[in-house]
Amino acid sequence: MKSLTYTGKGELSWSHLPAPRIRQPHEAIVAPVAATTCDLDRAMIAGHTPFRGPFALGHECVARVVELGSDVAGLAVGDLVVVPWHVACGSCAPCQAGRPSQCSLTPAYAMFGIPLGGEWGGMFSELLLVPWARTALTPLPEAVSAAAAAAASDSLTDAYSAVWTGLRNRPGQPVLVVGGLTHGLYACAFAVALGSSQVVYADSDARRRRIAESYGAQTVDSAAELDAGAFPVTVDASADPRGLAAGLRATAQGGHCHSVGIYFEPVKLPLMSMYMDAVTLTTGRPDITPYLPAVLSLLASGQVDPLPVYSDTLAYDDLPEALLDLPAKPLVLFG
Repeated sequence: MKSLTYTGKGELSWSHLPAPRIRQPHEAIVAPVAATTCDLDRAMIAGHTPFRGPFALGHECVARVVELGSDVAGLAVGDLVVVPWHVACGSCAPCQAGRPSQCSLTPAYAMFGIPLGGEWGGMFSELLLVPWARTALTPLPEAVSAAAAAAASDSLTDAYSAVWTGLRNRPGQPVLVVGGLTHGLYACAFAVALGSSQVVYADSDARRRRIAESYGAQTVDSAAELDAGAFPVTVDASADPRGLAAGLRATAQGGHCHSVGIYFEPVKLPLMSMYMDAVTLTTGRPDITPYLPAVLSLLASGQVDPLPVYSDTLAYDDLPEALLDLPAKPLVLFG
């Protein structure tokens, strides 16, 4: 089978590997039908991360089930499913507590697309072996297209949980999203769908501001334009220390800021003002499967449409060259 491989900064190539085989009753083999890059993939291809190749790339896709182990109930060959980025058993204490990214039965940081916790393959492959498929794979509702849900493996669901975490104890409150990553656009859509009374999106990029406005957000060029302490809920989707600082400055007393950005270097935090104003900052690798039902329900109802965020549509066979251009959020179609 063919698998897209990251070999180094600005270097992608095809690897030709043996097709995966089911060896455990809890496993399934799936064939991706629609996939997309995460902002982390783009950063890796550009050489802006510490990860070194070669390894199979990709951790966001919808796939079709092609083979099931004997202990995978609730799924059938031919089903379209969301494949989460994390590899998790679904039954250990962290998984049962809604934290599959911290699964205790897999190596730490086990995931598709980056070999931090072992080699699990990448989702830009013709076939993919998924362990613990019964709990890992979530069937796609008939009303949701594979293209719409391609990012639900990671960034789409990460954006939902970032907004939900802030609004669950502050229903209807204003939300600020500091943009830069595609997560921020999804966060605007979810904030509106979850009932925020005001959603403001801060970003200097005109294309992203137009998309945010189409979701119902007000937009500004910079969060520095906003009053300090004006937003009970803020989302840092900038991956920029200046964006994080602006988001924290704008967070109200007793408010919550969640950062979906990955910071590879130490970042200064205004801990004194956070202490005085009781501002909570959270971050972390997203747990996907606990939130997927809510995300897919919002897509099925039409309240959230992820399709406007895609910047390009690419054919799978064109990936080694096309992804080197670093498209913002390409939809990759297989077959």
